[in-house]
Formats: sequence, structure tokens, C-alpha cells
Amino acid sequence: MLQNNSENNDNDLLPVRMLNELVYCERLFYLEYVQGDFQDSAETIEGRYRHHNVDKEKGDLPNKSVHEEANSSIPIHASSVMLSGEVCKFIARMDLIEGSGKEVQPVEYKRGKPPDNPDRVWPSDLIQVCAQAIILRENGFDCNRGVVYYFETKQRILVEITEELIRTTMSYAEKARSISTLKIIPKPLVDSPKCPKCSLVSICLPDETNSMINIKGEIDDTDVRRLYPARDDSLPVYVLDQGAIVGKKGEELEIKQSGKVVSRIKLMETSQLSIFGNVQVTTQTIQELCRRGIPVCYFSFGGWFNGMTQGITHKNVELRIHQYEIARDQKKALTIASKFVNGKIRNCRTLLKRNLKVDSEKALEELKKYADSALRASDLPMLLGIEGTAARIYFMHFADMFIQDVSSEKFDFQSRNRRPPKDPVNAILSYLYSILSKDITVILTAVGFDPFRGFLHQPKYGNPALSLDLMEEFRPLIVDSTVLGLINNKEVTLSDFIRRGDAVSMKESTKKVILKAYERRMDTLITHPYFGYSVSYRRNLEVQARLLGRVLSGEIQEYPVFYTR
Repeated sequence: MLQNNSENNDNDLLPVRMLNELVYCERLFYLEYVQGDFQDSAETIEGRYRHHNVDKEKGDLPNKSVHEEANSSIPIHASSVMLSGEVCKFIARMDLIEGSGKEVQPVEYKRGKPPDNPDRVWPSDLIQVCAQAIILRENGFDCNRGVVYYFETKQRILVEITEELIRTTMSYAEKARSISTLKIIPKPLVDSPKCPKCSLVSICLPDETNSMINIKGEIDDTDVRRLYPARDDSLPVYVLDQGAIVGKKGEELEIKQSGKVVSRIKLMETSQLSIFGNVQVTTQTIQELCRRGIPVCYFSFGGWFNGMTQGITHKNVELRIHQYEIARDQKKALTIASKFVNGKIRNCRTLLKRNLKVDSEKALEELKKYADSALRASDLPMLLGIEGTAARIYFMHFADMFIQDVSSEKFDFQSRNRRPPKDPVNAILSYLYSILSKDITVILTAVGFDPFRGFLHQPKYGNPALSLDLMEEFRPLIVDSTVLGLINNKEVTLSDFIRRGDAVSMKESTKKVILKAYERRMDTLITHPYFGYSVSYRRNLEVQARLLGRVLSGEIQEYPVFYTR
């Protein structure tokens, strides 16, 4: 969730807490301060809880003229004090300032325990307290000491503000400003014990990025550490019942139908809210969801993705600049687009190979040929022609993957059609492609992309082109596989659909069954082809989006297509 922190409002002032991040890890500093990335972890949530007392503004801190007149004896105990220095160019919200008259010391509260080193203070905390002391001195106070309080051991560790420590602190400040100006993301730490403790590890992807960076620019096939959860803790909420009202009560979403509560979902377990057709969401609920960074996605009654409401747009302007520049460069855009098409065709071929009930060697050979050809396409029209031909071959054999009882009505599928779909299979495909497009749009927006500017799909009003790009390699693995499961496991039958002339639609109860099957598929753990660890499809979509960002920034050379064998 984006943090609306007033410390960042003045670009000339460096937030002191960012010096703490810089000392801990320069890449963390860059992600959080320059790109505006933030993500909660158990540690950050616990840290906020531990801070709840000192986060309240209590006590007075006299200004320079007052304590000079009083000369010495005014007792000071002020919490959550915001101060800045025009000379040092620092700004900080100090947890606690204590002392009397002009003699004061900052107290910084930390959730962990002190290290076993001579200072008994972590280097990052040492620099943070020193920077606070520098601010206090500039504001007319005498400050020769600071304190770091560690919650875990309930210890107050005294920090002497020496000239050497001040010089070290100012050198870190100079480095922070240099990194911010150059806008070149620092390389990840290598096999560092710091990474598993970092709340931004799923954004940074240190081991994944390092595995793709070497002298030859090749991808290292050594397994890497999975430093983030394999599955998301929060999940989408779908509201399909017409006339429903979504409100908020305490820490829960409350869904009512005809005035009665039919469902309650914890906000902390909600990743997005998707509503279909005539469903209302209260203003208070929308505001709370925006505050928490939870998007509200709007669909038509039939499942067309119309758009979404979200909080403040991601601050990572730098990523969008790279995106626009590369999208305008036909050669670079083609290189990325060809990877998407190659991945799609390879995964279509894998799905056929696993599930076809008839001899399919010719189709498999043709798909392999077109997958290879995609990487050699000389321009976008040629690439689109390859993609279209491969799709026709794939869908010609799609119905051959169905397991159908000869004694019952069969699902008839001849070719791909849509708007409106003319058979039940196409109705499910179109419905779930729309849901997947929504999920990827949410992820791309959270990462910092503009989902409407793509590399394969070209700009078109209302079309999330980049979402459709990233979708390509996942269509067969997520949506098409879900459709096969629904039909082959007899979770849906022909009686679950409604025919209106040449068009086919789904019953309301059918949509719920289909969405449950889709979410099961998204939650399925798969082995990543490059990194070797298990991760859910939903989580992997975010990994792929972040790796695409690394490609656009030049940090890694090639987009690593996701495929299964």
C-alpha cells in the first residue's frame, strides 16, 4: 500500500528514516525512496503496533527563543515530533525527545534487539539517531547523546554523538542524494541474511535478479531461495448477486442482500473486490479500500471488465517512463513481444501434449516450429501472423482434449468465437479471459506500470494492452486448463448455459462454479522453470510483472518467459 508520508513532500529534505534504509541496504533505499515501493510484512505491522504510544503527539517542545530565555530548567518529554534542518537538509519524525532546557536527546524505538557489537546498536540505527541529533542541534538545542530503545530486550542503549559519527552520517546522506539523482538501481545483495527479514523482498527479488545477471548475460539455472510466501495471504472477493450492497463494519466487508447480511470477509484477507452488474459499494467502503490499497474492479453483468477504483497511483514514474520509451522503439518492443508469443505457443503445445486423446504429432511439430519462428520475427505484423496461425492450430485440437461420455450431450467446440460467444466453451473462455485480464491489470498497476501501453498489443481505447501482453503465456496454463477441468470433471454441463439465438450465456449459479475453479487454479503451486521453487500461479503473475520491470530498466537483459514442460 502506498504511504502518504508528509516527510516526502519536500524533495530537498531527506527523511532520516531513509538513511536507516540506506545503511541497511542501498537497494532497499532506492526501491522505497526513489521508486515509492512499500509493502507490509509481519515485522512492519508489529513495528507499528510497538510504536503506537510514541506515534501520538504528546508533550511540548519549546522553540529556540523560549528555551534560550529560560536558560536551563524546562523539562522536556515530547513524542512524535516533526523537525527539519535547512542546512543539513534532513527531516525526521522523532519518536521521543527528552531532556531539560537546551539539553535534549532523541530516543528512537526499534522492535528488535541490540546486536552483539561494541556499540550495542545496529549501524543503521546509529546513523538514524545521529541524524536526529544533527537536526536538534540546528534547531538550537544541545544534543550530545541519543538513545535507541529495543523492544525485544527492553534496553535503552546510549549513543555518543561524536564528530566521527557526524562525518559518517553526512557521507551516507551524500550517497543517498547521489543515488537518488543518478536513478540507477543498486544491485541486489548476494545470499544476504538481511533479505529474508526485508518487507520488500518480493518486490526486490534479490536472488531471482542475481540469477539472471552474470558476465554473459545468461540465466543461471541454479535453484534460488524463495524468500516470499508461495501463496498470497489475501484473496479476491467476488460479488455476483444482483442488488447486493457491499459495506464495511469494523475490520470486515459486509455484504447484504435484501437488507440481510449474507457474508462477512475480513479486510486483511481481501486483495481486491470484484463486483458484477447491479451491485452497490458504499462510499465509506470505497474510501477504506483505497486507503488500504485494495482495488475495486467493476464488471458488466455478463463479465466484461469495465475498470477499477484504486488509491493514489503508484509513485514509480521511472518505470512508466522506461515502458513508454521502449514501447515507442519498434525493435526493442518487438524483442519483448516475441517472448510473450513464444511463451504462449510453448504453453499451448504443452497443454495439448498432456491432454490430447488422439494422435497429434503433426500439430505439436507445427506449434514447436511457430514458437521458434516467433523469436525470429522481423516485425510486428509478422509476429502477429505467427501468433494467429499457431492459435488456429491449437484451437482446432482444443475439443480433442475433452473427456466426454458418448451417452450424453457433448460440448461442441469448432473454433474460437466471442462477443457474443456462440457455444458454452467459448462462453467460459471469454468469461475467464476477462477475469484474468482484470487480475493482471491489478498487478501491473500495483507494480507501477501503465496497463494500457503494451508491446505486442497496440494502444486501443479501453484496452489494457500490457495486461493482454502478459496474459499470453498464461492463457493456456490458467484459463484453458480451468476450462478443461470444468468439462472433464463434469463440474459444468450443457444445462448450465442459456441460449439466446446464436449467443450462449451462463446461469448465475454456473458463474460461481466457474469462478471457484478459476481461483483453485490460481492457487495451484507450480515449480518455477528458472528458479526451481514452488509458487502459486497468482503469486507468479506478480513475479513476472516485476521481472518485466527489471528488463525495461536494463537490470536484466531478457524477459524470462514462464513455461511448463
